Amino acid sequence: MTTTSPTGSASGAPATIASIAAELGVSVPTVSKVLNGRADVSAETRSRVETALQKHQYRRRTQAVGQRSGPLIDLVFHELDSAWCIEIIKGVRRAASDLGVGTVLSELGGRHRPQQSWLDAVLARRPLGVLLVLSRLEAAQQYQLESRSIPFVVLDTDGEPQGDVPTVGSNNWLGGLSATRHLLELGHRRVAVISGPADVLCSRARIDGFRSAHDELGVAVDPALVRYGDFAVEGGYRHGRDLLDRPDRPTAIFAGSDMQAIGVLRAARELGIDVPRELSVVGYDDLPVAEWMGPALTTVHQPLQQMAAIATRMLVDLARGETVDPPRIELQTHLVVRESTTVPPTNA
Repeated sequence: MTTTSPTGSASGAPATIASIAAELGVSVPTVSKVLNGRADVSAETRSRVETALQKHQYRRRTQAVGQRSGPLIDLVFHELDSAWCIEIIKGVRRAASDLGVGTVLSELGGRHRPQQSWLDAVLARRPLGVLLVLSRLEAAQQYQLESRSIPFVVLDTDGEPQGDVPTVGSNNWLGGLSATRHLLELGHRRVAVISGPADVLCSRARIDGFRSAHDELGVAVDPALVRYGDFAVEGGYRHGRDLLDRPDRPTAIFAGSDMQAIGVLRAARELGIDVPRELSVVGYDDLPVAEWMGPALTTVHQPLQQMAAIATRMLVDLARGETVDPPRIELQTHLVVRESTTVPPTNA
């Protein structure tokens, strides 16, 4: 099969598999194997072929979605370990089903940057597109997908998104602001925050919102009450125990995820601290379990299923050769007040 690129090679003619093979002194099947992620090519040859593909700005011709047999989206999580992931999967699968597209799930073992072995498997599958959740590609990895005409979209980026990478997220700063403002307006003055990992953009944005709420109301932030967790129950429990064991413990905790809020609630129960009478707790995400907790959890609603559906439709549009505008979409968050927050205890 001969496939051409819209971008010319150094000689002005479109780069083809054959012309790249001739330049490198390798066979056409060897270049084809690299393009298709086959493992039976030496690392040195693979590197030479990838360099030539990038040098000539090679692009495999996009195949129409309708011409593909059973088109699939590759949905990639850094870790599949929570109800948060389930909400994303629900949104993707519903949107994909409406579009006649299937879904393949991948996990990166907790890493926010994929390894080459994962990318090779994707190239071999040749999916319709790749949807990366809380993770992103290095520049060289982006080009490997682009050269095969496999589009990608990032959902809730873990770091500063590159300007040309299609991204769907939510307003994490506003979420942190509204959660903290609620607690401060109730009268709490020792408010702690347990966000996610420090190297994840949404974690930092929620803490920025936390700080902004304090600045807005003229309340000083105690650095000892600012914690970076892991978005998981364990992180909420570990930091919750540490914060609530302090002699000057906080009267309120803003947990950067509902899962971390569950950990905080357990820590409070073990220490005999009543929620909300002695401690107010706010979560983040508004997972279905939030309203069934005891007490029902006050939390920031993040439209996870809507975010996932928008990202899926964006990805399919790109696979169809359409331009997405705007390339970066940010949905709004809002506070849902339930039973886990109230005014601080009178002796606080």
